[in-house]
Amino acid sequence: MAGYADSSYQFKGLCCTRLETEKYSAIISPLTGCSVIRLFDKINNIEVFRYKDDVTFDTINQAREIWGLPTLYLPNRFDKGIIKTSDGIYNLPINETLFDNYIHGWVHKREHTVEKAFSDGVRAVLETSYTFDETDEMYEYFPVDFRIEYTFELSDEGGLEQRIKLTDLSPKTLPVSICTHTCLNAPMTAGGKEDTMTLSVPVEKKCELNERCLPTEKLLDLDDWDWEYKNGTKIPTGQVISNDMYTACMNSFDGKDFYGVVVTDHATGHSILNEVSPEFKFWNMWNDNGDKGYFCPEPMTAMINAVNLSLPDSVSGNAELFEGQSFTCSQRFFTV
Repeated sequence: MAGYADSSYQFKGLCCTRLETEKYSAIISPLTGCSVIRLFDKINNIEVFRYKDDVTFDTINQAREIWGLPTLYLPNRFDKGIIKTSDGIYNLPINETLFDNYIHGWVHKREHTVEKAFSDGVRAVLETSYTFDETDEMYEYFPVDFRIEYTFELSDEGGLEQRIKLTDLSPKTLPVSICTHTCLNAPMTAGGKEDTMTLSVPVEKKCELNERCLPTEKLLDLDDWDWEYKNGTKIPTGQVISNDMYTACMNSFDGKDFYGVVVTDHATGHSILNEVSPEFKFWNMWNDNGDKGYFCPEPMTAMINAVNLSLPDSVSGNAELFEGQSFTCSQRFFTV
């Protein structure tokens, strides 16, 4: 099958975009945050992201962060909802009352515009955009106009690549922090077992978090638990993984440098690989108590709460854009 793109594909009662190649099938939902609802390896029967045939969009919409591949801006937690920039302080409404934080932003909850959906016979491509301005209900808390654009490219050779472009449309500075709340399916294959899967994450230093899941600003050496990520022996479900955040370093796969995560099902010999661009400087791991059939190795461009930390930007990953400037990053998912 040559590459194929259909931007009017009806899926679970919603208009989505379907990208198809001989090996892969991807379903993306611009109307509901432009999340990747499903990525399926048809040849090896691998379900990459958390997905269930009988789950409705109503269920997904109740908690978009824990289905498929949602892209978050601004991601993770901000202390008491405060966002500090070089020319402003913004107070976002507390939506994590347990820890008195604001969490995860709103871009993944908005309707995105399909700019293009096409195929050149080899690749299937979707381009989308979302513009934040005074028409959005969050503007009263964060009056900084911006646009975020996604390009999804599916091919047999490259898998699913996502390119992200964030642009400041305001005379005010725009904080930069991007993350995907990557929900990987467990088990990977139909009839597979979760306890035969291992997770390899290229971690260097652990970012200590306090009781409110915010960084203490201490970077710790790896202990035995942490080393299981680094040496690729971590079993990603069946035990609780709760906000393990690390600075990133280089991984390896098949004897070559690989900047990303590798998940291997040792029963089948198949792997899911998530390669990220150098802009992603941190990994945060979470698995919703380990008993829900998925886990989240989340690449982040900045630390949790980076805008409020006293650490140098070179350490925290904190960054800003000025009017007209753009920030880009990318990642891809493929199976072997």
